[in-house]
Amino acid sequence: MDKNELVQKAKLAEQAERYNDMAVCMKSVAEQGAELSNEERNLLSVAYKNVVGAHRSSWRVISSVEQKMEGAEKKQQMAREYREKIETELRDICNDVLYSRQNEKSMMETSKRFFSGTK
Repeated sequence: MDKNELVQKAKLAEQAERYNDMAVCMKSVAEQGAELSNEERNLLSVAYKNVVGAHRSSWRVISSVEQKMEGAEKKQQMAREYREKIETELRDICNDVLYSRQNEKSMMETSKRFFSGTK
């Protein structure tokens, strides 16, 4: 898909509240190497904000459940393992967006050096 198609698909995903799909589209746009426009940065931000927000909400609920299960070791362990799974997913999402932004910055610096003839 080209950049415009990905942006359009991200907008559709936003309207459908499918933020994971939106994030995938905007990550693909960011990985194409060109500097993101204000609209594209906003779409990327909205996508990841909502994906992270949903995971944070899940984490809060499961953490609360885990604390309430004191004395029920097996149930508490199950809640702890599920909380840890959510934490891993959240960490992966955050690392993913950080990597894509750092990669974009690196590409922009390289192209600026290339076109300006400096090292």
